[in-house]
Amino acid sequence: MRPRVTQPESFMTFSIYTASVPVFTRMLTNLEAILGKAEAWATERKIEPAVLFNARLAPDMLPLSSQITSATDHAKFGSARLAGRTPPVWADTETTFAELHTRLRTAIDYLGTFTLEDFAEAPDREVTVKVGGKDTPMTGATYLFTRAMPNFFFHTTTAYAILRHNGVPIGKRDYLG
Repeated sequence: MRPRVTQPESFMTFSIYTASVPVFTRMLTNLEAILGKAEAWATERKIEPAVLFNARLAPDMLPLSSQITSATDHAKFGSARLAGRTPPVWADTETTFAELHTRLRTAIDYLGTFTLEDFAEAPDREVTVKVGGKDTPMTGATYLFTRAMPNFFFHTTTAYAILRHNGVPIGKRDYLG
């Protein structure tokens, strides 16, 4: 007979909110810390910030700065859509480490405005997003798990990978926090 495995209480109250906002917040916080390490590393080695800002993993990929703005966008749009809110509009004009830190902190602060109650109807709420240039309606749960989270993790991971590829001494513990 197999022993019964019990889950921690936090898993017993699973919700769209707990699967999104705290995860977005933690990963953006980790990304901000990673960016701080990158900034210190570049300063120590007298590397121009533009070198890292414009770094890419491949010529047809977005640069580091765009990976960070995309990660914050997926967190804010994902959370807003799931809660039935209109997301704020932020200009994507960051060109310094300080501006990227501000962008990350603004996103983290915005995520802090959401509550569990805001997501009560999120699993079944209709969310419409452009997929292949076409408006595509889906449930909130489908949106979170097939669009918002995968895109968010793609951009946070790519930002990490760009920095690691360029020699910034970061590792898995930095990524996971």
